[in-house]
Amino acid sequence: MSHVHADASFAPLGIAVLTVSDTRGFDRDGSGDLLSERLSEAGHALVERRIVPDDVYRIRAVVSKWVVRDDIHVILVNGGTGFTPRDTTPEALTPLFDKAVEGYGELFRHLSLATIGTSTIQSRAVAGVANRTLIFAMPGSPKACATAWDGILAEQLDARTRPCNFVAMVLPDTSRCAARDHGQGVHA
Repeated sequence: MSHVHADASFAPLGIAVLTVSDTRGFDRDGSGDLLSERLSEAGHALVERRIVPDDVYRIRAVVSKWVVRDDIHVILVNGGTGFTPRDTTPEALTPLFDKAVEGYGELFRHLSLATIGTSTIQSRAVAGVANRTLIFAMPGSPKACATAWDGILAEQLDARTRPCNFVAMVLPDTSRCAARDHGQGVHA
């Protein structure tokens, strides 16, 4: 089980939030609001926030522009992860990944099983790294975004979390995974 290491210091990250929706504007974007509030409360910076329609190429275009920016370390994408014909977020993102973070989707579905039961198999939450930028996609409901942030992202985007976190992947001056430095049992 992970924990916050007392000797480590917090490293704020630049985070962008992308809501994928054909119907929502900023006035009705509860999921984007929730993610923006959570990341700010954690001490990170909201660098940019956008809403795009459920369209593979529009999603990919925004994320492609963001992964080359030096001020964006993490991209949080909500919406478009289901099975309807318009749900194309995984198809838009996975070609951009240099490496997939397989455990993110697995852990997200495990956590959401407690609240939505077997319907969790319809979540295609995906994550990966592109150009040293972390990309996490989750379903578009505020409840799903809370599950992703509170159950996974808050710890993994905190440099103090041990034995490992993702901060060293995007901020090269932070310390490496403590377990790897000391030969402890991290299976990666």
